[in-house]
Parts: sequence; structure tokens; C-alpha cells
Amino acid sequence: MRIVMASAEVAPFARVGGLSDVAGALSKATAAAGHEVSVFLPKYRSIDVDAFSFVKLDEVLSVPMGDGEESVELWRGTMPGNDDVAVYLIGHDGYFDREGIYIDPATKHGYPDEVERYALFSRAVLETAVELDLTPDVLHLNDHHTAMAAVYLREFYGGVEGLGGAGVIFSIHNLGYLGQFDPSLLPSLGLPADACVPGSPFEYFGTVSTLKLGIEFADYVNTVSERYAEEISSSPEFGLGLEGVLAAKRDAGRLLGILNGVDYSVWDPSVDELIPARYSTDDMSGKVVCRKALLERSGLPVDADAPVIGLVSRLADQKGFDLLREEADAILATGAMLVILGTGQQEYHEFFEGLAEKHPSEVAAHLTFNNELAHLIEAGSDMFLMPSRYEPCGLNQMYSLRYGTVPVVRATGGLADTVQDFDPAAGTGTGFVFEEYTASAMLECIERAVAAYGDESAWAGLVSRGMALDYSWGASAGKYVELYGRARAVAVA
Repeated sequence: MRIVMASAEVAPFARVGGLSDVAGALSKATAAAGHEVSVFLPKYRSIDVDAFSFVKLDEVLSVPMGDGEESVELWRGTMPGNDDVAVYLIGHDGYFDREGIYIDPATKHGYPDEVERYALFSRAVLETAVELDLTPDVLHLNDHHTAMAAVYLREFYGGVEGLGGAGVIFSIHNLGYLGQFDPSLLPSLGLPADACVPGSPFEYFGTVSTLKLGIEFADYVNTVSERYAEEISSSPEFGLGLEGVLAAKRDAGRLLGILNGVDYSVWDPSVDELIPARYSTDDMSGKVVCRKALLERSGLPVDADAPVIGLVSRLADQKGFDLLREEADAILATGAMLVILGTGQQEYHEFFEGLAEKHPSEVAAHLTFNNELAHLIEAGSDMFLMPSRYEPCGLNQMYSLRYGTVPVVRATGGLADTVQDFDPAAGTGTGFVFEEYTASAMLECIERAVAAYGDESAWAGLVSRGMALDYSWGASAGKYVELYGRARAVAVA
């Protein structure tokens, strides 16, 4: 099959969150399975086109937007690690030649023209597919940024040979980002001003949600774990008012969960070039070296016997940092040390800065993005904490399992699908899991983990069971390929 994937971020070119890792890894795995894959993302200022050997194409496209047109330029390259994957950059300096990707560093807020930026990108993907004769069987869209491509395909390209018959997959990586905007903006996107009426795909509580449009206009919708697919289609807490639309898709057999995979060529301590010593279940001595390096880099005592709890995350309410803030002192009272890496809400920046200042021998706060340090935290920590309010899939818990870093997680979304709670009596489990979203439940779970850390034999069993798990992209990519086939069949019918 010929697959066109569109994503606002794709590793290794542009990275903000897990979406980038998924888009990069899935494209390679799909191509490795024998399919023709073309990947699209915006040409952000941060992408080094020379380092990745992108070539500017002669074509300059005029993309219809509202009553006028916008000119976009095209760059073509290939995916590092699989030259069979074509990668296209959509260039528009007014929208994408900016210091940040989603956030303006000067204001610390999202760009106010987000909807227009990604609507142009979405339509440019379709125009490029026509111009370059890509003739996709399936268009795979990701999150609200690319959802408008499904709308434009159905509204304007239905009769276009080589494109109009493509099936559409819409992947929800995080339902919390709805892409909401005022209906008055519709004409500037080339859509009718009166489209937003109750009961229509364009109406979401008096606004328009591009994410809802992606759900409504796609042939199939998937999200990134089975548990999360169930949560968002059955609960107002998780569905955010879209549970009814999602339930209809589910009942029609058009909504499913496919767990994200891990790219073990990047995230495996036996081959990881970003950590100071490699290791595996056959020889764990390298983990000791990594632990020492992490403590040294973090300014924490290297000879401490206390367990090191790592966190690598966006600092946001969704990730459970309100719980951690409530019980931080009690967590440190267990004897554990904390190493945090991430950026996000200013209140959590201030909190972790203050906590590290108050407990300089127990807490290190790296309030930045640093990929090399993220790898070191995975390798050098003893435990990894993810107390998320909701977590569509989560990748760090799967990274942690492979690195012998025992995850401590809340039972939600992909966390529940990938981490089995430790049972000391049966000698089973791969981590520590709590159910209720409360600070006390999280603390009790951490206390169990710290107690188990003191039992060398039990801990070694936890580590070895986790490292033996296989969450590689092979199985997940196979499920996507099956889904692509179903979407193509529906579109052709």
C-alpha cells in the first residue's frame, strides 16, 4: 500500500513529545513491512535541512485558503534509519519560520494563529500529494493539527484522481488537545460560515474543534492504547464531551486502540550511545555506572544507598504533578531521591526549583529539554514515576522497563496496559500501580516500591521481568498495516 502520514512533529527532525517518536518509528516499521510511506511535517526553523540532507524541490504550490491562496515550498529527504521512507517538509515562512514549534518562547504561550497554521499545512499535504502524484491508498493523520486534511479531502478532493479515493485513519495521541476555535474563523479556512450548527460535525459546545472533525470525517479512528480507547468512548471525564461521537465510532467497529511501540534501536541500554556505559540482563554493571553518572551530573551524593526516582515529563496537571506537589515531603521522607527533567507550567517550574533549593541533597530539577539527559535518567534511576491523571499511551514507562528502571504508575490508559503490579507473594509483576487519583494512593504506592527496593532478590526479579518484555514496533506496526487495509477497503467500496 501507499501511505501518506502527516504529523506536526516527527523524530528526529522536530521533537516536542511522544507524537514525534511514534510518527518516526511507525513510518520506518511500516516501510520495513514492504509498504510505500511518505511522511509530511512543517518546515520549522529548528529543522537543520542541511544536516538531514533535505533537497528543495522546484515546485512552489499555490494552496487555496479562504478567498485567496498561500504559496508553500517543498523540501524532500529520507528518514534516518530507513531511506525507503520519503520525508517532505512544507515550507511557509510566515507560519513556520518561528523560534518555537507550538509555543512562542517570548510569551510562553501557544501561537494565536495555531488553527490557520495547521489548516494550511493540512491542505498543503493534499496539494503536494496531487502535484507529486503520490496516489495514496491511505492518508494517516495525527492529532488535531492534521485533522483538517480529512475535512478538505472529503469537501474538495473527492473527484480528484489518485487522491479522492484514499482511506483516512485519524490517530488520537491525546484527546486533551482539541484544536478549538471560534466559528467566525471558518471562512478563512475555506469552509462555510454557517457550518457550525448543533448536531453537525463542525459544532463543539458553540465552538469548532478540529479534533472532533478528524473523528467525524475519518474512516477509522484509533488511539494509542486499548484502555484509553475504552476510557474516551465511555466516560465524560476522559471523553471531554466527545464520548458520544467516539462511542458511535466504537459501536460501528471504527474505533480501536493500538498500543504504541518502542524503537529499541534508540531506547535500549545495550545499544544506547547516549549513556556512559551499556548494559543488559547478562551484565548489569553498566547500570551502576549510569547511576553514578546521573547523581554526579545532578549534584546528588553518589554514595547514597537511597533509591533514585526519575521523572522525565511535560510539567502539566495531566501528568499528576499536583499529586507530587502535595506529597513531596512525604516522598522524600521514605529516603528516596528525586531527579526531574522537563518543562511546562510555570507553577511547577517554581515548585521544583523551590524543592531542590530546600532539599539539595535529595532533589535535582533540570527544567529544560535535553535528550541525552533523558536517556541518562532512564538508565541511571532505580524507579520511574508516572502518576498521570490520564495517559493515552505513555512511552517512558516502556523505556523504563527495558532499562531496568522499575515504573511506578497510575492505572490509566497505556500505563495500565503495560505495567503489571508487583505481587511479592506470587513473585510476579513488573512495577507498582495505584488506582485512585489521589496523593495518598500515590504515596502508598511509592512506599511499597521503596520497601521492595530494600529486598535485593525481589528487586532483581522485578528488573529482569521488565527488561524481558518486548514492546517493539513489530506487533503494533502490524496492527496499523491491518487497519490501513481496512480503511482502503472502505474507501474503495
